[in-house]
Order: sequence, then C-alpha cells, then structure tokens
Amino acid sequence: MFTWFLEVAPAIIVASVLIFTHKSFPLTTLAYILILIHCIILMIGGHYTYAHVPLFDSLSELVGSSRNNYDKLGHFMQGFVPALVIREVIIRKNIISLARWRSFFIVATCLGFSAFYELVEWWVAILTGENAQAFLGTQGYIWDTQSDMAFALIGAVASLVLLSSLHDKELSRLGIDI
Repeated sequence: MFTWFLEVAPAIIVASVLIFTHKSFPLTTLAYILILIHCIILMIGGHYTYAHVPLFDSLSELVGSSRNNYDKLGHFMQGFVPALVIREVIIRKNIISLARWRSFFIVATCLGFSAFYELVEWWVAILTGENAQAFLGTQGYIWDTQSDMAFALIGAVASLVLLSSLHDKELSRLGIDI
C-alpha cells in the first residue's frame, strides 16, 4: 500500500491542483488530455509497481531483455506532459516571449523536476530501507537514475517538437497570441 501511494501521489496532487485552478486558469483540451494519459500511466505503474506491468513484461520477453521498462515510459511522460503545461503557463502569463528561450527554460524545468524526483526516490530509499526497492524500480540497472532523467529530457524535447504547432492552434482559439 505504501508503494502504491508513492507511485500514484503525483497523480493525486496534480488532480487536486487542476480541480482547484480549473475555474481561475483553465488549460487547453490538449493539456487536459495529456495530463489524463500521464495520470493513467502513473496509476497503472502504482497498481502493478513499475517493474511488473504485464504488457511490458511480455515486451521484455519478446526483445530478450530481463528488465521491465515501463518506468521509462513514465519518465518519458514526466518530460512530455509537463513541457506542454509549462509552455502553456509561460505563454499565457507572457513570462518569456522569445521562443528559443522559452523552449530552453521549459526543457531545463522538466530536467530539474526529473532530477528532484530522483532525489525523492533516493530519500525514500534511505528512510524506508529495503521496502523502497519496488518504488525505486532500478531492477539492478546501475544507470537507472541517469537514464530516467534522459527519458524525461527526450520527452520534453519531443513534446515541444511534436506538439507546439497544435498547441499554438488551441491557444489561438482561446484568443491568446503566440
């Protein structure tokens, strides 16, 4: 139950913030859809623990890997979804007007959050001892922390490259100039 709580806590926190801010700062439909998908990924990871998601066990067997890489999907989304949400806030609040600086800030923020999350995992491991193995999900991979952050980086960059023009169209429908 403790591991489940640790895995789904980010989804619970985000849902609470969205409920609280929905009227004062509603996001685009694209942002809400991506947040929902990310929350579902977190909840599936919490239900099975990231190292034991059945579909990814099957994929691991198919490619001859001993590691279940569902956590890498989670870390990719940890960059992909926040990048779009951060982009929306920055544009709507007119915080950074130059697109290149905005993109740099978004990616740096996603990486900073990913690094902080890795520190939280480490702190949990220190505080709980061996009970943290399911939460950490390293599965014996010594570069797990670094690859988790790399997947968040790839997710953030992919989000900006793949979704910026679609996001701009949604923002324009709300009357926001890019």
